[in-house]
Order: sequence, then C-alpha cells, then structure tokens
Amino acid sequence: METGEQSAGPGGSNGPGLRFGCASFNQDSTSLALGTKTGYKLFSLTMVEKLDCIHESEAPDIYIVERLFSSSLVVVVSTSMPQRMNIYHFKKGTEICNYSYPNNILAVKLNRQRLVVCLEESIYIHNIKDMKLLKTLLNTPSNPTGLCALSISHSNSYLAYPGSATIGEIIVYDANNLNTLTMIPAHDSPLAALTFNASATKLASASERGTVIRVFSVPEGLRLFEFRRGMKRYVNISSLSFSPDGQFLCASSNTETVHIFKLEQLGPSGGEEAATWTAYVGKMFSAASSYFPAQVSGMMSQDRAFATVHLLTSGQRNICTLAMIQKLPRLLVATADGQLFIYNVDPLDGGECMLAHKHRLFGVDDDQCEEAESEGSEVTGPAQACPSYAATAALPASGPITATLTGYSEDGGAKKGEVIPEHEFAAGPVCLDDENEFPPINWCRDGTGGGQARRS
Repeated sequence: METGEQSAGPGGSNGPGLRFGCASFNQDSTSLALGTKTGYKLFSLTMVEKLDCIHESEAPDIYIVERLFSSSLVVVVSTSMPQRMNIYHFKKGTEICNYSYPNNILAVKLNRQRLVVCLEESIYIHNIKDMKLLKTLLNTPSNPTGLCALSISHSNSYLAYPGSATIGEIIVYDANNLNTLTMIPAHDSPLAALTFNASATKLASASERGTVIRVFSVPEGLRLFEFRRGMKRYVNISSLSFSPDGQFLCASSNTETVHIFKLEQLGPSGGEEAATWTAYVGKMFSAASSYFPAQVSGMMSQDRAFATVHLLTSGQRNICTLAMIQKLPRLLVATADGQLFIYNVDPLDGGECMLAHKHRLFGVDDDQCEEAESEGSEVTGPAQACPSYAATAALPASGPITATLTGYSEDGGAKKGEVIPEHEFAAGPVCLDDENEFPPINWCRDGTGGGQARRS
C-alpha cells in the first residue's frame, strides 16, 4: 500500500500555514515522518490517543523524508543539497551512504527490494540490498512534481509513473525484472495522484481535474472501478491510499472533504457479492454500459463515496491513509498546519466518520521526542550473533569512500560522457534486517552501487 506524501520541493514555497516541508506515512502506515526547516521527526502510529515521537534529528530544510517500514533506515533530502540523497540509520545516528544525481530529487520511494529516485525527466532504480544502480529510465515525460508510486508487495515490485506530460497515461514498470509491463490510458488530463494496493493487484489514479478516481487491474491495466469525487469543481487531489485489505480507497484534496470509496469484492464465480440494492443496480449499469457511448457508460459506472470526513479548514494540502490501529479501521489525515486527525471508520455502514482523536505535531508534544530518545539510549542488551536492523549501526569509517558511476542508459548499458551518481559508502559489511522482516543488506566497503567505481 503506497501512501501519500506532500512536499514543498526544492526551492519551493511552504505556503500559508504550512508548518513542515514534507509529510509521509511509511509503507504500512505504522509511522508518520515529517520534514521541517530544522530537521525531521518520526512518529509511531500504534495507538489512537497517544502519539509517540520516536526520533527527532536536526538538519536544515528537509523536503523529503521516507522511512522503510518499521526499520531504522531513513532517506532524507534537503533543499540545501537537493541533488543529494542521504540514507541514515536513525537509531544510531549514522549515515549509511549517500548518492548525488544530475538534477533535483523530487521523490524517493522504498520497498523491501528496490529504492527508486525520481527526477523531473529520469528515474533511478537501485537494489536496496546493496544500493547497486540497476536501471536508469532516461528521457521520461516531464514530471515536475515527481509523481510516482512503488508497490510494497513481497512478490511484485511495480513502479507507476506518468507516461505523458499532457494526458493521463500511466506507465507500469516491473522494478524487479526491469521491463515495462503496460501503458494505461487512465485520464484525459495529466495525472495528479497514484497508489497501489498492498498486494500490487490494483492501481488507483486521479488527474489534475480531480473529479474522477479510477482503479485498474495490475498488470493487465483493465479498468475495474470508477469513483466520482465531485462534479461541481476541479480540485487538487493530494493523496490516495488503499486500506490494508484493499477493500477501501481514501482520497484527500485541497477541499475540506476526505472521501472513502468502497471496492465491492466479487468471489471466483461472481456470486459472492453482497445482495444489496447498490450492488444490484451496479450490476445492471455495468451490463448496460456496453450499449451506450463511452461518455454515457462512464457516467453510469460512477459511484458515490462510501464514507466521508469534513475537515475544519480547506485550501491546504494534506495527506491521508487507512490503517488498522488497536484492531479497528481508522482514517488518518495529516494537515499542513501541523495536526494529525484520527477518525473511526464504520466498514459496514460508512457515512460520516467520527473523530477519535486530534494530535498536535508541533508545540506541546515536542518534548515527547526528547523523552523517547533518552529512554531509547538507556536500553542495553546482550550481544547477538546476527543483530537486528534496529540494533545494527554502520561501522564508522576512517574516512569517507567516494565513488563515481558511469551513467546508465535505457537499455542498462553505460552511456558515454555522463557520470552519475556520486556517492559515499559506509564501511562494512553492515547487516540490516528490518526487525526480522527485511532481507539482510550488505553495504560493503568495496561496493560499487552498479557499475565500476573509481576511487577519488
């Protein structure tokens, strides 16, 4: 389940009321990361009424911060060096490695197999186990917001990104096998939001108009669902997110309303769908749609929101996600003025969601980070033969090891005359295993990151 992210971008304006440069939920929505003018914060999302700040780090003008699941691996990009990506082991306060790219970094996506860096007209795909550069997609359509989505499935690692700068085409790329799977003609206007469900079998999209949200099968690219967010006005959809079970999809925008749509599930024979009036009418509309022009059949297949949330303010960016917290379904909305709202979701009847709790991400709760850090520093334990990710640090190097890599073209071969990216490796090997969920990683001293390194 790919979650939403908001960012001011390199050199961008935070806008009125924006308290932070970026915000992102991790891959399974168990933590929230904030980037600010003075550093970044990580919050644990395991309880409704208590928001634990598990880490706070000082660094100037952070506009990208991404955490890998519940591990200690964090990727950070700052406006002071927008072409450089730093990878940290935050619990030990050590830098694992860093990479520099020829242009500003607009987005970074992570899963347990791949790390993807998106620039405006190129995408870099790394093997997260050793940070080897596996593929560079050059001359991609202009993507000034860095829009892309990376699936989190163990078996599939799919990457979705715009296939056009003028219309809503989606390229679905297999980041494991390094080949293009399909192109989906999703919308008439350029794309604004993309997200995969947790199993990477569905892909949701919205365009810059923001009136229609569509869901496609992956990798076939068949249209499965079409939801109408609204017809009266165009809006800027800032985030899309599936629920962990893939049965619901939430969408937030610059309006005061957050929508939750329900994806009706069919059994293998098609006969297990709930026998409701809505389901019956939906079947009739689907059957009739093949006899109508595309414009009419498109309208017939629309569905209203299953549940909604009305925020107190509108006109500001926010991100949303659906998560299970304390065994109940919740909708989480982080707003640009530095607040986190947690709502209860009724999975049976939907309707207006009830506010369960509101947290301030700045101000009175700031001392929680200091308490969490001090408590964590006092925890000691016996040495382990193979320490967990959280207990493992990059070994301090006697001096940074810098390497430059020859550029990679679309077919994976060296591109003459271009040198990308520049990076530093931590001395190793380093064993990282993401609390026994993440495959071991080895960043070795003589690692090359893809291609032959030249020591400087």
